[in-house]
Amino acid sequence: MTFDPVAEPDAYRRSLLAELGDDDPAVAQASTPAAIRALIAESGDLLRVAPEPGEWSVIECIGHIVDGEIVTAARYRWVVAEDTPDLIGYDQALWVSGLHHVDADPAVLIAVFEGLRASNLDLWDRLPVTDRLRFGIHRERGPESFDLLFRLLAGHDRVHLGQARRALAAVSAAAAGTR
Repeated sequence: MTFDPVAEPDAYRRSLLAELGDDDPAVAQASTPAAIRALIAESGDLLRVAPEPGEWSVIECIGHIVDGEIVTAARYRWVVAEDTPDLIGYDQALWVSGLHHVDADPAVLIAVFEGLRASNLDLWDRLPVTDRLRFGIHRERGPESFDLLFRLLAGHDRVHLGQARRALAAVSAAAAGTR
């Protein structure tokens, strides 16, 4: 079930945290680059095909995961370096369409993602544990700590990797049916 992060912020957070479960968020996040690479390789000619009008293709799901990493990388730094900073939201659908992720170069997306993810995992590992309690005020969801943001992103990865896998399965089945 998908929750609107603006209209249902608590349900949205709970859904992402449920995807992570009791897993270590750093370990979960460290596995995402390989999962993205595998999806790109598996998708072949179907990478840019949406399962249905209005649904995201595999490359659009990957583009959204990259957008999440970009935005959250900035949020981490604001939260750790400033006192209760303002954390702005973004409209994921507008970013996916407005940034034309359907036309994105997968090699560029993975390069951006891997660099940012490595930097963010390093930040998590090297900062004092007390910094994980620092928080900012998300304009749509209220107070969010570095720890919570980090866990949410791990769940976010899993949600959208699952979405990409379902998209690939649907377009693969449709392509097989037309042969």
